[in-house]
Amino acid sequence: MRAIFACAVLLWAGFSAVAQDADLDKLFAQLARPGNDAWRIAEADILREWSKSGSPAMDLLLKRGEEALDMGDLDAAMGHLTALTDHAPDFAAGWQARAAAFASAGYFGPAAADLARALELEPRHFAALTQLGVILEEMEDYEGALAAYRESLKIHPHQQEARDGVARLEKQQTGTDI
Repeated sequence: MRAIFACAVLLWAGFSAVAQDADLDKLFAQLARPGNDAWRIAEADILREWSKSGSPAMDLLLKRGEEALDMGDLDAAMGHLTALTDHAPDFAAGWQARAAAFASAGYFGPAAADLARALELEPRHFAALTQLGVILEEMEDYEGALAAYRESLKIHPHQQEARDGVARLEKQQTGTDI
């Protein structure tokens, strides 16, 4: 009986993951469509889905880490988000959030490593790509930053920060001051 129940749970989880992936695929298609006025809704829905770890405890760590980051308490943010990445290593949002805390503290190497992990887990993580562009630009890797911004815009062409980064770096390449 337990084996049948376990199989049913695994099948349900598999169907649920496939349905969630299909929903996300639709949202990404909507997000990338030029001239689409509903992109903000798609963006919010994607970010909301990404913030769900599947565990209330891990979701709480993410929330506490983000709140500490918003309040400028970088030590608390890094503490909460490190606990999150330790306990939920396959949760891309945790890595991306911790990268933001590291970058805010000036720890660009660890931030870039965390973004690499987030992108390994979720290659369409446009926020992580844009954040990587910002970090690479800060580190004066202008070609890498431009590539990260452009990749992000392929996924989410409406991001103002990435658009501004591309414009700024393209002008820099041509020698024109902004």
